[in-house]
Amino acid sequence: MIDVTRTLRSAVLAAGVTRAARTALRRTKPGGAELWERTNHAGRPVDLCSGPAVTVGVAAGALAAEPGTRAAALVATLAGGACGAYDDVAGAGDPRRGFRAHLGALRDGELSSGAVKLFGMSAAGLVAGALLKERGVDKVLAGVVVAGTAHLINLVDVRPGRAAQAALALGAAGLLRGSLAAAPMGAAAAVLPDDLAEHGMLGDCGAHALGAALGVAIVAGNGRAGLAAHAAGIVAAVACGEHVSAWARKDLPQVLEQVLEQVRQQGVRQADDSPM
Repeated sequence: MIDVTRTLRSAVLAAGVTRAARTALRRTKPGGAELWERTNHAGRPVDLCSGPAVTVGVAAGALAAEPGTRAAALVATLAGGACGAYDDVAGAGDPRRGFRAHLGALRDGELSSGAVKLFGMSAAGLVAGALLKERGVDKVLAGVVVAGTAHLINLVDVRPGRAAQAALALGAAGLLRGSLAAAPMGAAAAVLPDDLAEHGMLGDCGAHALGAALGVAIVAGNGRAGLAAHAAGIVAAVACGEHVSAWARKDLPQVLEQVLEQVRQQGVRQADDSPM
């Protein structure tokens, strides 16, 4: 049964802390404005304040979730935010995206910021899995789900609002199994208008924090069969990361038109195959 009160408390707390943290960061911009300023895909100036704000917001919201999930959620969220923040700063200007590109650089003897993020997030996923599951196989599957979901949300963060929208969509399904998904949903909802208006961006920091928390929510609500299914799906999506990112770059009306066209073509084929 869904604990509505706990769910709402987690979402509201996450949203409130996220907004407050973003406002404070924009006012102070620790380390200087240059550290926080970026140019988005359209050439517009944006800031990275939403990323750390989402991280602390999700962590705060997780404290209001079920007691058995809090430690894992905190580890995954904070580690995801930290690894992403490191890549945002150290990897600024690096055009390489996806784990294949960073592993390729590692084979050539270069430890890129993306590789550091990959290994750090993988370790955090395994720690979170160990906190939630008892058997070794389940711990490993949990680690794959947590780290993979963090990477998946980052893959779609290629246009304004995409990562927050993906977090809201994934989190909505997770609410049926527990209140933890409410924390990333609340934080995502808090930054979505600002993200769509192209005033700020989540960066790797915010995307990984959202994804890691959603991964923990998936792990907490599933047994071995569910974990295996989620892990397989996430690994497949991450392996096709370039295609996932390309799809996320498309405008929503264009995506809907493509879906409708596929439905129309299917209808035509069925009509042609039906007996007269």
